[in-house]
Amino acid sequence: MKLLPCKQTPFSAKRQTEKELRKLQRRTFATIRLPLGPGGRSQLKWHDGRPLSAAVAEFIAPNDRLTSLERLAIYNRQYWYRLLDCLWDDYPGLRAIVGKRRFEKLRIAYLQKYPSRSFTMRNLGSKLVRFLTEQPAWTAPHPKLCLDMAKFEWAQIVAFDGLALPPIDIDGLLGKEPSQVRLGLQPYLTLLEMDYPLDDYVLALKKRDAALRTESSNAVEAFSGAKQQARPPRIPQPLRVYLAVHRYDDDLYYKRLSRDEYAVLSAIGDGLNLAQACDAGLKPSQRDKDELAADVRNWFQQWAGMGWLCKRVTRAASRASE
Repeated sequence: MKLLPCKQTPFSAKRQTEKELRKLQRRTFATIRLPLGPGGRSQLKWHDGRPLSAAVAEFIAPNDRLTSLERLAIYNRQYWYRLLDCLWDDYPGLRAIVGKRRFEKLRIAYLQKYPSRSFTMRNLGSKLVRFLTEQPAWTAPHPKLCLDMAKFEWAQIVAFDGLALPPIDIDGLLGKEPSQVRLGLQPYLTLLEMDYPLDDYVLALKKRDAALRTESSNAVEAFSGAKQQARPPRIPQPLRVYLAVHRYDDDLYYKRLSRDEYAVLSAIGDGLNLAQACDAGLKPSQRDKDELAADVRNWFQQWAGMGWLCKRVTRAASRASE
């Protein structure tokens, strides 16, 4: 694409300075980031109210087939379709709850409030929970349910490609004083306290989608049956659920936790030593102390076996390694 100098001197052969090039890049990207108008077309107005075609003609040259705006509109549509498709794929649960039509509008409103500022599409939904908290009207009449779902689906993104640190072998903790041991949790592990059993809901949603794909690949007679099953699973009833979202052998998993397991793991993640984490996380119980101690040993063996426990990394060390 042929670009014009930022100064309004069309088709000047003057060599651009670095400052002018940066200004040109900012103006081009500002135009590409403009939300699409009706019918997936570029908007008609520039930021200051002028016709967009006139504003674009100041820094993008036409060719013998397309106007300046038509040339830049290609990139404008590609940019927005890619972002919208990414959110569509990353949040199937939220989409199922709010409905396709509302979700289409929700994702546009979200990107207008929190535009992409990262080099990777992975971070596109990083502020979606904040957006839904600030604007609950988008998720009425199920704002709490949708917040839980947005947190759950973002946790899956983190688990998929989050940083993994060398895990700690449980045998390395034997014989050590619990008050002297501080562990960390893997960066890809997310602990969730949810008001709804969304792990069951997402599994039901995946089974529904798998059934639809199977039926759509069969004979034409199966089409009517697929259409009847297109409705998502029923909205779950409230139920307090503690969940760990993680990966193991490069596969994504989520595991139900007891309240005590969740509390102890959360305390470890907060930086408490093992003795403090157990004291803070375990509620007074009528169970036998030996039985409770056996449960704790089993938890740590499971957590270590799944690679959840690692050496604690301080903020300073984390910044130094970046």
